[in-house]
Amino acid sequence: MSNKHNHKRRHRPHFRRRTPPGTPPGTLAPDPHAIQPTIQVFAYGPDDCVEKQLDNVDQVRDYLGRFPFVWLNIDGLADSRVVAAAGKIFNLHPLALEDVLHVHQRSKVEPYADHLFIVARMLHGLASTDTEQLSLFLGRNFVVTFQEIPGDCLDPVRERLRKAGSRVRTSGPDYLAYSILDTVIDAFFPLLESFGEQLDGLEEQVVITPDNRLIAQIHQIKRELVLLRRAIWPQREAINTLIRDPSELVKDDTRLYLRDCYDHTVQIIDLVEVYRDIASGLTDLYVSGISNRMNEVMKVLTIIATIFIPLSFVAGVYGMNFDTDVSPWNMPELEWYFGYPFAWGVMLAMTLAMLFFFWRKGWLRSLMPTSNGRVQRRVDK
Repeated sequence: MSNKHNHKRRHRPHFRRRTPPGTPPGTLAPDPHAIQPTIQVFAYGPDDCVEKQLDNVDQVRDYLGRFPFVWLNIDGLADSRVVAAAGKIFNLHPLALEDVLHVHQRSKVEPYADHLFIVARMLHGLASTDTEQLSLFLGRNFVVTFQEIPGDCLDPVRERLRKAGSRVRTSGPDYLAYSILDTVIDAFFPLLESFGEQLDGLEEQVVITPDNRLIAQIHQIKRELVLLRRAIWPQREAINTLIRDPSELVKDDTRLYLRDCYDHTVQIIDLVEVYRDIASGLTDLYVSGISNRMNEVMKVLTIIATIFIPLSFVAGVYGMNFDTDVSPWNMPELEWYFGYPFAWGVMLAMTLAMLFFFWRKGWLRSLMPTSNGRVQRRVDK
């Protein structure tokens, strides 16, 4: 898959309509931040295939009569005249062309008189959850695709077109449309595999050393999984529409392949849901780990405080100002020869007694580290 590093995607936190209310339907209003279009054509048949970069979309007319099938791909939607010219050449519906430029569309399939309009969400690269709109028109002898920016995941399809005798060369444009959709959908799997590896690593870190940075990473993964779910969920319904609804443009043999494409979409949705559950579980595990660490800290502090309470009492008693000349009951230990060691002995005996009591209850053993450095936890019976 070729990554789109040369073009920085503009993030759109909110949808903004580019045409004022009441604009006639079919009005072409390009995004002012869109990329200037580049035009590529594949004219092919069972015996030959020609690949050409075009300077003008009207040049595609030279290939329509010479080859059985034509695939016109336009990267960049800044020039509405190019979109309108392609629509005029292939007799594309104006409402569909309007949706091509309004790239907020969800995945869908819309049938027209002599062509199908298919919208899919395509990933930008292996390491990004950003998607772009892929607009595909399927006719009797053509496929026309519009992309927001150059670079895509369709290089395997192009390689199959260049190879003589390949099925995509010997089949009709419906099989080419299936191949494009299948490649777009399969591009989600490597990204989901990377999410699985990240979640495995985060789970180990959350169990051993939970900290604030981990919860931020988990939250980011959950957010990206939500974006993937929004992109792939309507795609399943669009593929199901191609399988379910009869159309002369989609052969029965191609529908069998579309069923496999639908199955891949369901697998992706299942993986997204599983990873979302895992991420949510990691959040709960993080909170539980922080609570457990706080409990261990509080237990240590409580034990220390418990030990020093009686010691403070003994030190406080012997720190009072008493005069043994007034009364022999005014702390006679002050005149003992071993009075000072006696006080230390009493405090040490009390400390050892309390430590022995804590050890018998299991409170000290639960705080002792194991061989792998992790705190041993024991349930008191």
